[in-house]
Amino acid sequence: MNGLAASLAEIVALKGLTGEATCDIVVCPPFTLIEMAAREIAGTRLAVGAQDCHPEPAGAYTGDIAAQMLADAGCRHVIVGHSERRTVYGESDALIARKARAVQGAD
Repeated sequence: MNGLAASLAEIVALKGLTGEATCDIVVCPPFTLIEMAAREIAGTRLAVGAQDCHPEPAGAYTGDIAAQMLADAGCRHVIVGHSERRTVYGESDALIARKARAVQGAD
């Protein structure tokens, strides 16, 4: 729950690092910034990821984001199984596996 539109400048600044990068660089802003970040870094070696997703493709899960919705917004990666979500929300291995399958299903 960190980051506002003004934070995009920090993401855009990473474009300057990609020329020297010897690895893939993925930034995972909050959902509200994914589409804007994807537009800002289009054509660079940077990629946009999401901080989480719901394991179901659609439904009455108010506030949750499906993997297909993330892909539609320009996201190409998703963090699943983050220790914070496991600790704070009690996410289990079974739930993480369902999320991982959802992500794979959304390419």
